[in-house]
Amino acid sequence: MSPDESREILASIERWVEREVRPIARRYDHADEYPHELVGQMQALGLFGATIAEEYGGLGLSASVYAQIVTAISAAWMAPVGIFNSHLVMAACVQRHGTPAQRERWLPRFASGEVRGGIGLTEPDAGTDLQAIRTVARRDGAHYVIDGTKTWITNGVYGSCFAVLVKTDPGAEPRHKGMSLLLCEKGPGFTIGRKLKKLGYKSIDSAELVFEGLRVPADQLIGEVEGSGFQQAIAGLELGRINVAARGAGIALGALRESLRYAQQRRTFGKPIAQHQAIQLKLADMATRVEAAKLLIDQAAAKYDAGERCDLEAGMAKLFASEAGVENSLEAMRIFGGYSYSTEFDIERYYRDAPLMCIGEGTNEMQRIIIARQLLERNPL
Repeated sequence: MSPDESREILASIERWVEREVRPIARRYDHADEYPHELVGQMQALGLFGATIAEEYGGLGLSASVYAQIVTAISAAWMAPVGIFNSHLVMAACVQRHGTPAQRERWLPRFASGEVRGGIGLTEPDAGTDLQAIRTVARRDGAHYVIDGTKTWITNGVYGSCFAVLVKTDPGAEPRHKGMSLLLCEKGPGFTIGRKLKKLGYKSIDSAELVFEGLRVPADQLIGEVEGSGFQQAIAGLELGRINVAARGAGIALGALRESLRYAQQRRTFGKPIAQHQAIQLKLADMATRVEAAKLLIDQAAAKYDAGERCDLEAGMAKLFASEAGVENSLEAMRIFGGYSYSTEFDIERYYRDAPLMCIGEGTNEMQRIIIARQLLERNPL
């Protein structure tokens, strides 16, 4: 895809955001209502195939362009981005690690949005420590039989297929060598435990997935080799962390834009508050965070597009951009003063949505550990 085509796609997305996303965000968020019509529009725009190769019917966008799209949408409303991000992490696992037959079978259906879903990693007792999962898949002839529970799974209610991390060899040491990724479609033995209520990130279905004797054909084991699931999931999270970083940058950008507008309208002591030095200092810091976050995201995306290992770069981008979203949303609350607590303004939503970016796709504490370990590995004495 040429740079001109990429720019046109981004411009089209920005027009769609202003026309369709921004006007409904506040109403759907406050009602915690799933935006079915908006999801249909995202499907028509090709967002469920954004990073899937064109040969499989996707848009074939680079991670860099994809991240810009995510930032643009998140600047208006972060939540809908999670619907296609989780889906694309699943698709990335198949595209990068699946067999040719699996790619031919699944990717066109993922790209069109005919099959939508996500990735099932987290469990009630296993989040950051994925090797502690308890969901088990035992081989039974031409099938695997899965038992266990996943939680905080985006698209859990309305998705139909998930790449689920399981233990195919619970006694393996080290533990990650006994883990595999299976594509699981809803059916007998696969139920929704409950939809989880949240402080922010509303309207989007985060749910528990319950597996009780679910039979999955063995050819739905990604790569068709047991014991590679942990590495496949971690590689998929590289794209997920770039996405979360872009969402954080979008929240930071949205908070900045709202603050710039409000600071020029609100007057105190006979002049717009934008003319008070205290407010100017906040705006300057907010803008700097946005631009720095974008640069870190571009660096991580370039590595990802080149097929290089980018856990260091993606970790840095995710760490900084998510914290930028939190800091900018808080500064915006202070700029808006008492009005920041009013549900008539979007600032309170940015403030509620932002902290999730510091938790999702690996906590920021874990990102710091990943960054430090990679620094030491890349710079030995």
